[in-house]
Amino acid sequence: MSKMLSIAAATLAFTATSALADGHCAAGKTLTEGKFTVATGNPAYYPWVMDDAPESGQGFEAAVAYAVAEEMGFAADDVVWARSSFDEAIQPGAKNFDVNIQQYSITPERDQVVDFSAPYYTAPMAVLVSANAVDTPPTLEALKGLQWGAVGSTTAVPKLASVIQPDADPLLYGDNADVNAAMTANQIDAALFDLPTALFLSAVMIEGSKVIGQFPADQGDNPDQFGMLMEEGNPLKSCVDAAIAALTESGKLAEIEAKWLQDTTGVPLIK
Repeated sequence: MSKMLSIAAATLAFTATSALADGHCAAGKTLTEGKFTVATGNPAYYPWVMDDAPESGQGFEAAVAYAVAEEMGFAADDVVWARSSFDEAIQPGAKNFDVNIQQYSITPERDQVVDFSAPYYTAPMAVLVSANAVDTPPTLEALKGLQWGAVGSTTAVPKLASVIQPDADPLLYGDNADVNAAMTANQIDAALFDLPTALFLSAVMIEGSKVIGQFPADQGDNPDQFGMLMEEGNPLKSCVDAAIAALTESGKLAEIEAKWLQDTTGVPLIK
């Protein structure tokens, strides 16, 4: 009798688990059933991911990924990390991840070939200058006279053209590493980065450089917002959006931002 009761109890537990899985928003929508596969950069940098170890949950984007996963009902052990280059992930086609989180600005052009979640961060743009230009005052008038550099495919280019309007055409590069090298060599005076990245580059990567000012995050009609990138038409998008909305409403997202991006304070606004 006890054996039959045990079998019945096990059957009931299995049925309950199956019913829970069937009612889960993400059921049947992830790359691997029961797992949430998140991609990030290779390598991934501070303050987005600490020590290039996203599985630690340390760093702003690593913490956001785990918070979204938890809100959707995934345990931390069910989060699987993958790596991709920035440009590889924004190409059309099938993906080897459910979401990719590595500071992707949501733009209409990109949204034509991939899907984005609701924004998880609105990033102020900051001005990073080389050692030769650290005395530049944080004013638009002073910024016009600098030699600028930028990655040609990023939102920094239209920002330069519409807001700063430099006297000389900016020098365009293939990626941020080339911009950093040009600034280190004093071939350019200044570049635009999101504020956390600018602070990191100044502190760690580009000797003698300085973050001299920032633009308000809400300046203009189209502030730079980061979203989780997904394959076009991914049915998981509604689940991710709902999770981000819940984290925003509860204040959890703001707590994560305050914890990991608190070093971004103290940089003056550009006037």
